[in-house]
Amino acid sequence: MRSARELVPTPCHRVLFGQPLTRRYLTELPQGRKAARVGWLWRVRGGRSRSRAGGPRGVGLSVGAYNLVCVSSLALYRRYRPESFAEVIGQEHVTDPLQQALRNNRVNHAYLFSGPRGCGKTTSARILARCLNCEQGPTPTPCGTCQSCQDLARNGPGSIDVIEIDAASHGGVDDARELREKAFFGPASSRYKIYIIDEAHMVTSAGFNALLKVVEEPPEHLKFIFATTEPEKVIGTIRSRTHHYPFRLVPPGTLREYLGEVCGKENIPVEEGVLPLVVRAGQGSVRDSMSVMDQLLAGAREEGVTYAMATSLLGYTDGSLLDSVVEAFATGDGAAAFEVVDRVIEGGNDPRRFVTDLLERLRDLVILAAVPDAAEKGLIDAPADVIERMQAQAGTFGPAELSRAADLVNQGLTEMRGANSPRLQLELICARVLLPAAYGDERSVMARLDRIERGVDFSAGGGAPAMGYVPGPQAHGGAAPGPFAAAVPSSGAVPPSAAVPPSSAVQPQPQPQPQPQPQAPVPPGGGPAAARAAVRAAGAAGTPGGSGPGSGIPGTGIPGTGIPGGSLPGGGTQGGN
Repeated sequence: MRSARELVPTPCHRVLFGQPLTRRYLTELPQGRKAARVGWLWRVRGGRSRSRAGGPRGVGLSVGAYNLVCVSSLALYRRYRPESFAEVIGQEHVTDPLQQALRNNRVNHAYLFSGPRGCGKTTSARILARCLNCEQGPTPTPCGTCQSCQDLARNGPGSIDVIEIDAASHGGVDDARELREKAFFGPASSRYKIYIIDEAHMVTSAGFNALLKVVEEPPEHLKFIFATTEPEKVIGTIRSRTHHYPFRLVPPGTLREYLGEVCGKENIPVEEGVLPLVVRAGQGSVRDSMSVMDQLLAGAREEGVTYAMATSLLGYTDGSLLDSVVEAFATGDGAAAFEVVDRVIEGGNDPRRFVTDLLERLRDLVILAAVPDAAEKGLIDAPADVIERMQAQAGTFGPAELSRAADLVNQGLTEMRGANSPRLQLELICARVLLPAAYGDERSVMARLDRIERGVDFSAGGGAPAMGYVPGPQAHGGAAPGPFAAAVPSSGAVPPSAAVPPSSAVQPQPQPQPQPQPQAPVPPGGGPAAARAAVRAAGAAGTPGGSGPGSGIPGTGIPGTGIPGGSLPGGGTQGGN
């Protein structure tokens, strides 16, 4: 049989051995950071327990004389479950009235706690039961030393006079009748007999009707506390006989501060950007956030929990990808935007998660554009370096551009639900954001006006043509313009002399060459006229009389058609071949 020294440092499974534990073996328990996380605990005959590391995790109960048992650790949300109303976070609108009612000795016989999951309903019900049955109570601050307080403490054995019932599995009429029969018996050792009915909305209508009389007129020693996430499913006759306290989701700032305290007690370093991710994953639920934090702490290495580890484990998009796609939207760089899409897909990320994170980033940019000090006011929960980057990004957009981009991304996220090709939907979202001129709605028009007012040069980012000042054809060096190019007025209008003959039978006659008109200067502020001038300049730069993307139809001012300059739709020619 293995010795005690070999079995003590292996807390991976339940261990039982019959060799006596001497003092020497007990003093050789592991020390340091890992011991604080494992929390070794040993128990000798007589039921007294001692902890070597002081942590709540540890070696469990004895079986026989001086036997050692190693049990699994408790979840983080169980180890830090509040034991008083002062420890409950984010529910002051509930805890303060309850404490005042306890001070005034005006406690009702039935309560209804409702709210989202993981916000403290069942925990508050246990705390209320502890306050009612404390030897110094009813009191808002239980002493924690009496037998009732110890029984109802964190991870305590429980009290025979405080009965918790899971209505999800005991919500039938037979269960309600059994509860009604037992409720009239007095408490065994406490002041009150308290029934905590969790998931109360799962009780059937017949079950509620069976409880109606005892809830309406209970004995003096009886208290009911109903906890539910769907109070509207509790029948009105029960709700009207209770004091209803609605619980709410915990604000992100409060939850992040609480998680920071928990990480400090665990003695595990956590990077600054990790806590906002955990808060976002928890969505305001304390229990969900603690479960996510427990998962990260369990997989932490010696350097602690890093941002890269949290993003990969929780499935969030890396901040660099969001920065790249936002900058591509700001500069109109389609190549960069679609490159980010390719990186998202090739990296194995979920396109829906990427769109969700992008929508969250655009929401932050909209708020920062409207409220520059949004971080100080608590409107945005992010690290300082991320806030600084987002402030710079918000300055590169106009208000209409941000609003339109957020609307398009939100619409695309809805379309991605059930889509067969999420990548295609993601690429379409990027294309819609990059092309406001393709849509005639009010937001697209306002987005184009924002770009015109800012005079953004999209050619620098590899996207659309420049919106700034475009020089005329005379500013370009190279060969002199041909006879047909010289005949094109800068205004783009077709002169009367360049009219097409009605039939190919008419012989072409030489016509005088009109003098080129001076080109009107393009305002440096950009605008639609500047965009058209840019297209004309691109067409004029092609070879006159040739074909291809850079050529145009002489005398028509229509560039980029690829039609040879010597052929005309009417079948005639201009100037010969």
